[in-house]
Amino acid sequence: MAAVPGSARPSDLLSSSTARLAAGAAGAAAAGLLYSTVIERNAFALRHATLAVLEPGSSPLRVLHISDIHMTPGQLLKQAWISELARLEPDLVVNTGDNLAHPGAVPAVVQSLGDLLSLPGLFVFGSNDYFGPTPKNPLKYFQKNHKRTHGEPLPWQDLRAAFNERGWLDATHTVRELEVAGVRVAAAGVDDPHIGRDRYETVAGRPNPLAQLRLGLTHSPEPRVLDEFAGDGYDLVMAGHTHGGQLCLPGYGALVTNCHLDRSRVKGVSNWGSTMKLHVSAGLGTSPYAPARFCCRPEATLLTLTATRNGGGDAEVDQQLPQLEHQMS
Repeated sequence: MAAVPGSARPSDLLSSSTARLAAGAAGAAAAGLLYSTVIERNAFALRHATLAVLEPGSSPLRVLHISDIHMTPGQLLKQAWISELARLEPDLVVNTGDNLAHPGAVPAVVQSLGDLLSLPGLFVFGSNDYFGPTPKNPLKYFQKNHKRTHGEPLPWQDLRAAFNERGWLDATHTVRELEVAGVRVAAAGVDDPHIGRDRYETVAGRPNPLAQLRLGLTHSPEPRVLDEFAGDGYDLVMAGHTHGGQLCLPGYGALVTNCHLDRSRVKGVSNWGSTMKLHVSAGLGTSPYAPARFCCRPEATLLTLTATRNGGGDAEVDQQLPQLEHQMS
C-alpha cells in the first residue's frame, strides 16, 4: 500500500522516537554527571548523632569525626569548609585517615584543620595517607578481594609530625588514655586493614575498666577487626574508608562498601554485636580519579556521647543539621 502523501511512515516514527529517547537518556546522563562531579561532591554536610555509650553517670562528650578528606592543594572550597568546623568547639576530634591525595597536600590539610588541632585529638591513617591514588577500573570495587596497586609514596611522616606537634595522639597500634571534658577515655587503634597493615595483637585485651569510654579506631571497618574490638569490650568503634558508598541509588543505597562490611552499615551508626556501636563516616572527599558523589553527600559528623541507662543503650539519632550546613557552605 502506498503511503499517503504528507504522512510519516511507521519506520520513520519509530526511528524518531528512538532518537528522542536516546537524546533524553544522554541528556539525563550528562546532567547526572554534572550534578555528581560539580554540585554534590562539594555539598559538604554536617551530621549529628547521639549515642548512649558512656558509663552511667558520665557527663556528655561531644566528638567530631572527620575522615577521608583526600585533599589536593587546589581544593579551596573543601579547605574553607573544614576550617569552619572549629566553630563547633567539640571536646574531642577523631580523624580516621585518608587525609591526602597529593604529595603537596600536607600544608593544606594542616591549615584546614587549623584550630581543631589545638583541641584534644586522636587519629589513625588510611592507605591514601601512605600512597597516592591511581586510576582503576570502577568495576573492581565490586570485587572485594581484587588486587590492589599503590601509587607514589605520600609524606605521611610529615603529616603525623604536624598532628603530634599540635597535640593530637596517634592511636595506631597503641592504647591511649586521656581525660576529656571530665570523661576518662581509653582509646586504641589499628593501622589500615584495607591494605593488611593492621596488627590487632598489639592492642589486644580488655581496656581500662575505669574508663568511661572505651573507643576503637580503624580506617577500614573490616568485620574481623570489629569483632576483635567487640570481643575486648569496646563501647564504640569509629571508621571511615567506605565514602558511604559514594555512588548510591535512591531506595537502594550504596552499590558497594569497598570492604567486607555489609551495605546496611556503609555509613552512620549501627550496632555491632550486643554491646558495641559502630560509626562509619561517609567522609569529605573522593579520589581525584573518581571525583563524583551521588545521593551521598560528603560529610563530617558531630557525635554527642551520653551515658547509658544502667548499662542499657539508648536509641541513637542520626540527622543532618541544615542550619549549620548553610552557615558553613
